[in-house]
Amino acid sequence: MRKIVWTLLLGLSLFSCTEKKQEKDAPVYRTMKVERSSQEVKATYSATMKGRETVEVRPQVSGLITKIMTAEGQKVSKGQTLFIIDQVPYVAALNTAEASLKSAKAAEATAQLNYDSKKQLRDQQVISDFELQTSQQALLSAQAQVAQAQAQVANARNSLSYTVVKSPLSGVAGMIPYHVGALVSPSIAEPLISVSDDSEMWVYFSLSEREVTDLTMQYGSVEAFISGMPDVSLLLSNGKEYDQKGRVDAVSGIVDASTGAVSLRAVFPNPQHLLRNGGTGTVVVSTIRDDVIVIPQTATFELQNKVFVYRVVEGKTQQTEISVAPLDDGKTYIVESGLQKGDIIIAEGAGLLKEGLSIDH
Repeated sequence: MRKIVWTLLLGLSLFSCTEKKQEKDAPVYRTMKVERSSQEVKATYSATMKGRETVEVRPQVSGLITKIMTAEGQKVSKGQTLFIIDQVPYVAALNTAEASLKSAKAAEATAQLNYDSKKQLRDQQVISDFELQTSQQALLSAQAQVAQAQAQVANARNSLSYTVVKSPLSGVAGMIPYHVGALVSPSIAEPLISVSDDSEMWVYFSLSEREVTDLTMQYGSVEAFISGMPDVSLLLSNGKEYDQKGRVDAVSGIVDASTGAVSLRAVFPNPQHLLRNGGTGTVVVSTIRDDVIVIPQTATFELQNKVFVYRVVEGKTQQTEISVAPLDDGKTYIVESGLQKGDIIIAEGAGLLKEGLSIDH
């Protein structure tokens, strides 16, 4: 009898330990109660910078550089002389063209006198019509020679003017890959210099096609989307925030086939010339929403481009589809529909759950 009692006690002890171990090993899911609050959402996007206008300055004539009239990184004004190319051959060409013009004009004057004389003689019937017409043709030929010589003078004068290379716009000069004495021509691989108008900087960043589509639908049109977008901030490459705000002024009408992204352009004032053409940074789009539901992204999972959470209804998980705001900070979502204040949801690990699990909260 004593052996039977000890056997029963041992069995009950083992069952109790097994039950406690099972309770200890049972997964515990963190839940949260849905509330409404104000939320500032900061979405960040990698960006590249371009000057409002950047022009590569190239020579229009061939020759040796005789003077460099600017310095790398210097501010330049529109029309300011940057380089001078050897002018000697072009001055000589202009002098030759002008001499040819004088000769042509003299020949024209002679032909005119000859024609006038022939005309008088023809009026007196001293010469034939053939002789008059011959002198007239000679006059027309001389006039054509004058026109051709005038064109040569204009061309030589233009070529000479091109030896003085000027800035096409006001801005900041780039690097100069050439030195005095270098032979340059219109076909050189590198430009003499690049000039960038950086009074304003165009900062390019990309949103996903879905984000742009959602925002366009939210605002009603691309134009309304652009005008309704809040001002954006810029984080510089050193991580510090730029002290000027920018505005989105353009949205590309093309989706990049390789990335599925749409480019946007924001314009930033650059009074201190701190931003540089070709620079990089991070655009921060910040919006404040009042009286909204905010949940962590760890509480969600995606299925066929739809976002779901697990609500806890009568102690069991219930899969629920929600819609979220187009912009997010990478950590939380603003819920547009699908949840109500007071709902209980699984706060993390939603992607590992399934429908109908018992949850103790």
